[in-house]
Order: sequence, then structure tokens, then C-alpha cells
Amino acid sequence: MRFVDTHCHFDFPPFVGQAAESLARAAQSGVEKIIVPSVDAGRFATVCQLAHAHPALYAALGLHPIVIENHQESHLSELEARLIKLPAKLVALGEIGLDLYRDDPQFDKQKHFLDAQLKLAKRYDLPVILHSRRTHDQLALHLRRHDLSRRGVVHGFAGSLQQAQAFIKLGYAIGVGGTITYPRASKTRQTIAQLPLSSLLLETDAPDMPLNGFQGQPNRPERAFQVWQVLCELREEAPEVIADALWHNSHRLFRLS
Repeated sequence: MRFVDTHCHFDFPPFVGQAAESLARAAQSGVEKIIVPSVDAGRFATVCQLAHAHPALYAALGLHPIVIENHQESHLSELEARLIKLPAKLVALGEIGLDLYRDDPQFDKQKHFLDAQLKLAKRYDLPVILHSRRTHDQLALHLRRHDLSRRGVVHGFAGSLQQAQAFIKLGYAIGVGGTITYPRASKTRQTIAQLPLSSLLLETDAPDMPLNGFQGQPNRPERAFQVWQVLCELREEAPEVIADALWHNSHRLFRLS
């Protein structure tokens, strides 16, 4: 089996300074390709350098809502300057989105930066990697308004069947990660079991979102294999059919080489 981890923050510890070793461990579990989204402008160069240096890594550039206080208007200009050059292994704009989990979410600023980045994704014909916490309905409104040609993925999805179906109806994929490894996450597990296989992508969100049984440890891209194993338990298709679909879904959306 071979897999794409469509969401791994490989520019953070424990991967910093351990890139070759970490990629070898991932490859041993069949994780052959990894998409690395950025969270702020200070990481654009690092993410691009990682993708350039390692055949298994691909870059996504964006301004994450979880650090909204760091973002400035000039960072949007910096983002566009990199998009204009369209490096060969830049495959998406992300991680972008909305987040109402924090005490002071600065939500108006979040929405401004989301809209600006959706416009850039449309202008430069890139899919988006989307973050959404407690904001699924609001995010769907923004996506409907901008009508991107390449669409994208709602990563690390946790929510209801109706919310997932709303994103799929808009043409967006659903990112399946470690949440489904927790038996208590029954709503998300039931949702993922019922969605079209053609709409699913595999991810870890490493080093965040540790899998059940690995709490307190940094998550790692090789654990995409365990996410796939749980996904196979939840769905009716044969394991090899699921693995093949996830692989091809990832390549189709991100146009991976």
C-alpha cells in the first residue's frame, strides 16, 4: 500500500533537523508523499526549501487563522509574490480558514484574511487546504461566494454528516485524520463511514492531533497508515480499494507529480 499524507507540518519539531530520518520512517509505512502547509509568512521560505530539497515533500503556502494576531496586510503581498513565481512543488494555498475555538478569535480579521486568500487561490488556480473549528457553516458561505475552480479540502474534519455533505456538494474533499481513531468520536466516525470514498483524503496533521494510543506524543506522518487501518474498519470497501482511492484522490486534487 502507498499513501499521501495530505497535511503534515513538517517544518515543526520533531522533524526539524530530522528530515531524512523522518521521511525514511514514513516511507517504511507506505507514506510516499507529504504535503506541508504553512501557518504564517515567517515559514513560507522554510516550507518551500523543504519541498525543493526532498522529493517526497510538497509545499502549501497560507496564513492560518490560529495565529491571526501575527498576520499583517504585507503578508498577503508576500504570499502573492511567491504565488506569482509558482514553484514547481507548490501544490496548494493553505493552511487557511476560520476558527472560533479561541477566547479572542478576532473573527472579522479572520474573515478578511480568508477572503483575501481565497481570491489569490482563484487568481493563481490553486486548491485550498482549509481549517475549520466551530465555523463549518460560515466557511461554507465564503466558499460558495468565491467559487474556486480547483476547490480544495476541509482538513481534519470533525462534524456532522450534513456539514460534510454541504462541503462535498460545493466540490470540496474531506480530510480524514486521527479523530476517527477515538471511539468516543462517534459522530465523526459515523460521518466518515457514510461519505463517498471519492471525496476523502488521508492526513495526520502531525505533529498535532495524536492518534488514540499515542496521546502526549508528537504525531508523525507514518501514522497515516494507522488512520487508514481505522478507516478500513469503518467502511465497507476492501482495504486495497480504499488505499487506491485515497492515493488517486490526492493526486487528482493537488496534481502531484
